[in-house]
Amino acid sequence: MRTDQEEFVLTQRRSWWISSWLPSWCPTSLSHLIKAEDKILRPIRVKFTQGYVPISNGNYIWTLGFNERELSASGVQHRRVPLVLLHGFGGGVGLWVKNLPTLAQEGRPVFALDMLGFGRSSRPVFGKDAEEAEERFVQSLEDWRKAEGLKHMILLGHDLGGYVSAAYALKYPHRLKHLVLVEPWGFAARPNVQENWVPIWIKVFGAAMNPFNPLGPLRLVGPLGPLLLQLLRSDFKQKYASLFADDTVADYIYHVNAQTASGETAFKNMTIPYGWPQHPMMGRVEMISPSVPMTFIYGSRSRIDGQSGKTVQEMRPNSHTEIIVIQGAGHYVFADQSEDFNQAVLKICQTHNQCEG
Repeated sequence: MRTDQEEFVLTQRRSWWISSWLPSWCPTSLSHLIKAEDKILRPIRVKFTQGYVPISNGNYIWTLGFNERELSASGVQHRRVPLVLLHGFGGGVGLWVKNLPTLAQEGRPVFALDMLGFGRSSRPVFGKDAEEAEERFVQSLEDWRKAEGLKHMILLGHDLGGYVSAAYALKYPHRLKHLVLVEPWGFAARPNVQENWVPIWIKVFGAAMNPFNPLGPLRLVGPLGPLLLQLLRSDFKQKYASLFADDTVADYIYHVNAQTASGETAFKNMTIPYGWPQHPMMGRVEMISPSVPMTFIYGSRSRIDGQSGKTVQEMRPNSHTEIIVIQGAGHYVFADQSEDFNQAVLKICQTHNQCEG
C-alpha cells in the first residue's frame, strides 16, 4: 500500500534532523534533495506516481511507479509482470530518467526504488555484520513487494543493486520471472595475490580513510562538496547532456549522498579493502534456482570484469543465462548508451508478456 508523499514529509524531516550528524555548514537537507529529484525527473512526460511504501520496523521505501493499474472491461485488475529497478551504490531513482519513459511505454508496470538507506528511503542504523546488512537489504525488498501486492517481478539491479538482486533471488526465487544484473558489484572474490598494481600512496590513503564511510569526504568538506563532486564526476554531465545543459545531475547526486550515511555504512561493512565483497556472490550464485532466467548486461568500456557473467553461464548449463554487451558504454551503461540499453531490457521483458491476475 502506497502512502501519500505529504503524510511522511514532516515525520521524515524530524527523523533526519534528530539522527543527522552533518556539519552545520554542509549545504544539504531533505528539502534540497526533494527539489533536486523533482528537477532531474522533470523531463519525464508520461504519468507516474511517487510515494513512500511502509515496510517493517517503521521504515519506508521511496518509490516511483508507472502503469500501476490496468483494468479489464470487467473491472478486474490485470497486469503484466512488473519490472523493478534497483540503483547502484550512491545512486537513486533519478538516475533512471533516460530509461523510465521508454521502459514504461508498452504499458508494463515499472517501478524504481530508492533502496533502504539511500535516496529518500529510510536511513536506519545498520549493524557492522556484513551478512546482517545483506539480509536487511533483501528483506526490505521483500517487504516492499508484499506492500505493493506484486506476485512476481522482473528484477533489474545495477552495481550494488545487482548484488542485492542476486541475494534476493537466492532467498525468493519463486517471486522472480527474470533476474537482470547490470554491471553487478560483489560477484568476484578478492584475488589471492599481492596487489602490486596498487600504488603505495593509495594504500596509505586507503588505510587512513578506512575508519570513514566511502563518501565521508563529500560531507566533511562542507560547502565545497558540490564543487568537489562536479570536479570528480564531471562525466555525469556528459552522460545526461541530451537532457540537461547544467549541473542538474551532479546536484542530484550530491544531495542523495550528502545526507546521513546509512546504506553507505552498510556497503562499507560488506566490503574488504579496495572494494571487494566480504561474501562474494560467485560462491553462492550456483544455488539460485535453475528456473530463474538470468541476464547479465555489461558495457564494453567498463572496468567491471565481465568474466563473472561468463563463469555463471558455465555454472548454469541447463538454465537460461545470457550475456549482453552494450558497445560504447561504461559502468553506467543505462546512461552512456540509453537507447541500446532500453531496447535490450524491453526485449527481455517481452518474453514475459503474460498478464497476472
